[in-house]
Amino acid sequence: MGENIEEKVYEIALKHAVLNAYKHEGKADLKAVVGKVIAELPSIRNSLKTLMSIIQKAVEDANKMSAQEQRAFLEEKYPELLSEERRKEEEKTLPPLPNAVEGKVVTRFAPNPDFVIHIGNSRVAILSHEYARMYKGKMILRFEDTDPRTKKPMIEAYNLIKEDLRWLGIKWDEEYIQSLRMPIYYEVAKKLIELGGAYVDTVNIKGAKTDEDEEEQTKVFIPPPTREADPSVNLELFEKMINGDFGEGEAVLRVKTRLDLPDKSLVDWIAFRIIDTDVHPHPITGSRYVAWPTYNFAVAVDDHLLGITHIIRGKEHLSNTYKQKYIYDYFGWTMPETIHVGRLKLEGFIMSKSVIKKILMDKPFHYQGPEDPRFGTIAALRKRGIRPEAIRRIMINVGIKSTDASISYANLAAENRKIIEPISPRVSFVWSPVRLKIKNLPSCIKATLPFHPDNPALGSRSYELCENDEIAITMDDYKLFNEKIIRLMETANFLLSKDYLEFHSHGLEKAKELGAPIIHWVKTAESEEAVLYKPEGDELILVKGLLEKKFIDKIGKHDTFQFLRYGFAKLESISPVATFIYIHE
Repeated sequence: MGENIEEKVYEIALKHAVLNAYKHEGKADLKAVVGKVIAELPSIRNSLKTLMSIIQKAVEDANKMSAQEQRAFLEEKYPELLSEERRKEEEKTLPPLPNAVEGKVVTRFAPNPDFVIHIGNSRVAILSHEYARMYKGKMILRFEDTDPRTKKPMIEAYNLIKEDLRWLGIKWDEEYIQSLRMPIYYEVAKKLIELGGAYVDTVNIKGAKTDEDEEEQTKVFIPPPTREADPSVNLELFEKMINGDFGEGEAVLRVKTRLDLPDKSLVDWIAFRIIDTDVHPHPITGSRYVAWPTYNFAVAVDDHLLGITHIIRGKEHLSNTYKQKYIYDYFGWTMPETIHVGRLKLEGFIMSKSVIKKILMDKPFHYQGPEDPRFGTIAALRKRGIRPEAIRRIMINVGIKSTDASISYANLAAENRKIIEPISPRVSFVWSPVRLKIKNLPSCIKATLPFHPDNPALGSRSYELCENDEIAITMDDYKLFNEKIIRLMETANFLLSKDYLEFHSHGLEKAKELGAPIIHWVKTAESEEAVLYKPEGDELILVKGLLEKKFIDKIGKHDTFQFLRYGFAKLESISPVATFIYIHE
């Protein structure tokens, strides 16, 4: 087989391998690349076994590249492939909603303000917003805060959640707080009692105080006399619940269901329970109310009264949908279309609200609050430098599937990189710096370095390198290339030896001929100390180094930077020392 065909196979395989790797978290799939090569060169099908080692090498070479190198390779040699990828991304849309009418669709996002929202919560918020826009309808924001005992609302969470939603680009049309709608729930409950659909139970309570107690107590459910009593009896008992005549755990209002339901947690489920708000005051209403609606009662009532047509929520709410249907059936209301989506997890991040709250309580000085970059909260991802557009793209790609989904950070980073790479100035950050003197340089060299090779609008900066100037390179480079020829980026070729760099030659072509690696550097006289915090699992690694001072010119216009040969970083503060958070490669 001729040398030309082997070169052609390698060239085509490398093209598809790099594109495949760039699209899939930095690692190309051999089988996918083989298929692309055969599609482009069908004549090699019979010789595939002989050529497989060449394709394999192309895949290995692609996988050795960093994400930045993969993108640079595609931009230089195959820019049309990146343009095609962008076009495909722009064309991605959500599937249609069932029974949706343009201009009539009303969706809702209904968080519990007991903490800030995480990336899993944002899925429902983003999808609800996208569908409302798609159908020229409206989206409602509703705070579900009717459990001041076990899911006690945080007064600051109401605004923090709204801040997160605005940052995600979500605009809601109406806003409600359930704790301010208590008289409405009381009136609906009384009408339900009058219809014979609810009754007060003082027998099957076992200290019932929260929504979570329902399943346990209905396993041993015994129909009380009040179940078949005249509605007037239960109306009087319910008034006593409202007025505080019962103590916590002494009475509940139940919705009457079939008694033979296979799932005992659905049998005569609890609609109201007593909460001692002198002990557990609500942050908005204080101790004004003691009879509180459970999640399922308040949600069913509000979804109807607020005109919700389509509900998107987690599949863990399937049993809740069955409970809420009883309310709709008793009143003859039409149930909204309900779409149950799977759970969404961001791999390697702590997302559980209860776990995060416990961690912050147990280790208050180890973490920076809900926005700590090791968490999966929206506030944390914002602090880390993830852009809202990246999160939105991920959520639209995942869509409304009912299966659980797990997103790797690499996948989120790949979307984020597409957004920030073209607009992030590239600067030299030398971590673990080793200081070296320039020796035997015939004349000063003026180096002009663009802040981005493909974005002239970001400008450039110039340095003059002269005899006896001190520069710094990373300890990694120093150890790896000691006593070898290296090229200082955009300047000249030097022999790295002990504590100095001895001039060797000019020219990039000469460096290539010598196999000299190109390394980044800073001029120590024009650099300053900087620190970078790099989240790694449960740890926040502190990386110290030197950063070129001329990056300061970009502050205000940019908050993300690309540290050469390291990755992207988000500026946290400039004083007393420049501080950054590592975003991703």
